[in-house]
Amino acid sequence: MAATGDEAAAMDSISREPAAVSAGLITAASATAQAERSDDPPETPSSAPKKPGANSDGSVETAEEAVEPAEPDINELCSDMFEKMAIFLQGELTATCEDYLLLENMNKLTSLKYMEMKDISINISRNLQDLNNKYASLQPYLDQINKIEEQVSSLEQAAYKLDAYSKKLEARFKKLEKR
Repeated sequence: MAATGDEAAAMDSISREPAAVSAGLITAASATAQAERSDDPPETPSSAPKKPGANSDGSVETAEEAVEPAEPDINELCSDMFEKMAIFLQGELTATCEDYLLLENMNKLTSLKYMEMKDISINISRNLQDLNNKYASLQPYLDQINKIEEQVSSLEQAAYKLDAYSKKLEARFKKLEKR
C-alpha cells in the first residue's frame, strides 16, 4: 500500500532533513498512522515495542518509544544489599579475629621459648660459676704441679750432665787401665 497524505509528506521531509528534525517527524507520523488505524487498540507505555517492518497492513515502518523495564522493589534490593554487606563484614571481622588469635598464640609460644632459654642460660651461668670456683680451689695444686714439672726438667738436665760426665770418666778409666 502506498503512503497517503501526511505520511507521504513526512517521508519526503525525512529524506531531505537532518536526523534531529527527522526524529520529531517520525513520531508525528507514527501518531497519525495510529490515529488512522482505528481498529487497533491504543498502545500502553508498558507494552513491548514492535519490530520495524512488522506492521500487518504493509504501511511505512514507524519508530516506537523505548520503554524502560519496570524497576524492582528498592526496599527488597536494599535489604538484600545490607544482608550481603553484613555477611561480608562478618567474614572480615572473623578473619581479623582469627589473625589476632593466631598472633596471640604465637606470642605465647615465643614467650615460653624465651622462658626456656632464660632457664637454660641461668643453668649455664650457674654451672660456669661452679667450674670457676672449682678451678680457683684447684689453682694451688696446679701451681705445685707446675713447680714439680720445672724441678723434674732441671733434674733431667742434671741427669744428662751426670751421664755425660760418667761416660767421660769411664773412658778415662779405660784409658788408664790400658796403660
